[in-house]
Amino acid sequence: MKFALCTISFRHQLISFFELVDFAKQHGFDGIELWGVHADRLYEQYGMGRADQALLQRRLAQAGLKISMLSDYLELSSHEGFLQALQRCEHLMTIAEWLGVDRIRTFAGRLGSKEISPSERAVNIHRLRQLGERCRLRGMKLLIEIHPGTLTDSLDSTLDLVCAMEEEQIGLNFDVLHAWEYGRDVSDTLSQLKPWVQYFHLKNVALPSQVHIFEPANVYSASGTREGMVLLKDGVVDYKSLMEQALEMDCYASIEWFGPSPLKVLGEEIRWLRQLQGQAQAVEV
Repeated sequence: MKFALCTISFRHQLISFFELVDFAKQHGFDGIELWGVHADRLYEQYGMGRADQALLQRRLAQAGLKISMLSDYLELSSHEGFLQALQRCEHLMTIAEWLGVDRIRTFAGRLGSKEISPSERAVNIHRLRQLGERCRLRGMKLLIEIHPGTLTDSLDSTLDLVCAMEEEQIGLNFDVLHAWEYGRDVSDTLSQLKPWVQYFHLKNVALPSQVHIFEPANVYSASGTREGMVLLKDGVVDYKSLMEQALEMDCYASIEWFGPSPLKVLGEEIRWLRQLQGQAQAVEV
């Protein structure tokens, strides 16, 4: 398993991309997951001129880093929104090709599995298949994130979704905390979804009653509450046990920190994850 930081951790801070590259290199990260808005800005700044493009790619290569994934939100709920999503997907794939990325993250709609009608569900799945096929034709994989309020809000709904689509078209971004919200053993959930899992998001919360702090309206608000956001080792999800199972997988895992002092916290988190990785490798030997 390789580890990445998310640029979304710095959505409310003034910090340059190259500062993040230097930080990631110094702390032993393998990659950087680019939030869609940040990917747009980076492409506008460096993607239009050959000299600028070479500079960015050279800095990444010198740091031994790769862009692990582009994370965005492709609309499925309306015809007009989906037409825009198709255009957005094409633009993201252009940026992904420029950066050498083969994964684009999105969500499975805006309605939970118990809120959506069978006909709406079928339309959303059809639209995800269209997006996934477009990505496949350009050598990429569309990853659907496990998330409440979408069609991946339960194990049964997620299994129905992935089984309704071609394996070559889509994969899953296994958000561990949101999988924990299924209300069942996370390790067993991972075992059942493992054939489709190609990425992980890692975050934790102090108390079960605080999971609402990760709702988009709160997370993306500069004035939203951060109370309850804790280190991976300190929250309700038993990451030590889960990572023993997940570390053997050949994929990226991003530390998705939304709280204060991201540089300090990300440094602590990567040290802890590397310790777990080292212990697991020692046991194998």
